[in-house]
Amino acid sequence: MWRTGLVPVDAAEARRRVTDLLGAAMERMSTRDTVVADALLVTSELVTNALRHAGGVTAFEAMADRVGLRLVVEDASDALPTTKEPGEDFTPGGYGWPMVCRLATSVTVSLLPSGGKRIQVFLPL
Repeated sequence: MWRTGLVPVDAAEARRRVTDLLGAAMERMSTRDTVVADALLVTSELVTNALRHAGGVTAFEAMADRVGLRLVVEDASDALPTTKEPGEDFTPGGYGWPMVCRLATSVTVSLLPSGGKRIQVFLPL
């Protein structure tokens, strides 16, 4: 298992860390570029949402093995992720959460006892 756990300052840093992690994990396995692109898209979405809407990233963990990538992003907000129905209005936002749920095979959201929430996703490799 390969792991990275430092809190990234932005989505680009989180993507770099996951790219490095997946590079190490995939040295012994074959995978498609789309799998890596999906992992980076989910990483970017979770970190960006924590920074923009949830008071910042308070914890970040990415782990990969031969089976898949597990991402954990914690933030400072108790508000659960929301979605927007297509055609609801023309303001930006509200479409990333359904995409995360489509790309990941497992998604959990847990409120933390000290406040904030933990979002954990699993993407098969």
